[in-house]
Amino acid sequence: MSFLDKIKNRYAVKKYNPQVKISQEKIDELKGILNLSPSSINSQPWNFVFIKTQEIKEQLSEFSYHNKQKVIDCSHVIVFQVLKSSEHFENQMHEYLNEVGVNFYNTLVKPKGEEYIKSWMTHQVYLSLGVFLSACADMEIDSTPMEGIQADQYDSIINNPNYESVFAVAIGEKSEEDHNQLTITPKKRLNSEKIISEI
Repeated sequence: MSFLDKIKNRYAVKKYNPQVKISQEKIDELKGILNLSPSSINSQPWNFVFIKTQEIKEQLSEFSYHNKQKVIDCSHVIVFQVLKSSEHFENQMHEYLNEVGVNFYNTLVKPKGEEYIKSWMTHQVYLSLGVFLSACADMEIDSTPMEGIQADQYDSIINNPNYESVFAVAIGEKSEEDHNQLTITPKKRLNSEKIISEI
């Protein structure tokens, strides 16, 4: 099956089979893929927390709005986090940024202020989400991206002092009762000619 066909088959799962767990081998592969995600100037202002412990998933579920049951039933929840401040970023950037990257940050990002820096860092985390969802599709792992979380409550449970949660992704195997699967609810996308052009 081509990668395009796998992308055609992926969708946001609404109901998971709680009996099926993703193998550790596949989880390790997903971790490696996330570690290689691209980011502006190789900034990497992120942290990825893989949660498989049922007790912690159930704690998080209480702060997941309409995603509560997905968080309980899925195999793993991956929480995507971003550095809390420019200070945290600047404290670590010299470990891996080259001179060009440091100069880019100091001249084109930092002068725009803390709000812009936080937005810029958060954009990098979203780049990793695209990579992650594509990897799941290629590995035929069902997934659900979830912005519908109470990030501050997730932070209290995860207790990662330098980072704050942005969104989460549930992964696992869809339930046969999932009403959102494509045989029941076909995928709807804009006509490609309307949104893709060549010049």
